[in-house]
Amino acid sequence: MSSTKKLKLEELGRIDVETFKQTEKIPLVVVLDNVRSMHNVGAVFRTADAFLVEKIILCGITPQPPHREIHKAALGATESVDWIYEKDISTALENLKKENFKILGIEQTTNSEIITDFVIKKNEKYALVLGNEVDGLSDEALSLYDNFLEIPQLGTKHSLNVSVCGGIVMWEFFKSLKTI
Repeated sequence: MSSTKKLKLEELGRIDVETFKQTEKIPLVVVLDNVRSMHNVGAVFRTADAFLVEKIILCGITPQPPHREIHKAALGATESVDWIYEKDISTALENLKKENFKILGIEQTTNSEIITDFVIKKNEKYALVLGNEVDGLSDEALSLYDNFLEIPQLGTKHSLNVSVCGGIVMWEFFKSLKTI
């Protein structure tokens, strides 16, 4: 057996916040639609940092940094990842449409497509919308989506934790859109 060792934090070669801000991001925005858990918000920030997401839009009741509970999960990613707050989800999505983003709801619907069947195009800009932990995406904005994507699940549960779901979806888009 080879002598494997875990890397120490200083051996990982991570960039600092200023360098991150200047690094080219993938054309992906993550929108949190009434996500209530500060731990979920923090985890989404941390994942968005890992996968070079352009920005996060927090909507409705979604808690906003700075907050100790968000910071616990984000581990500083609220400083590196750009974010804005928009009270109304419909306004946020309409603004993204004006900027030529494809609006993708991560939700199980009568028209949802399995994420691995969805063709991610490098010349497109995408906004991934993650909904409330109990109620999912807000009903009033459903007509604004271009597509709905879902993650295949074969077990007894019908959903994943929103931050886990966000991580899976961001990874799928990062793999297709990254330029590094």
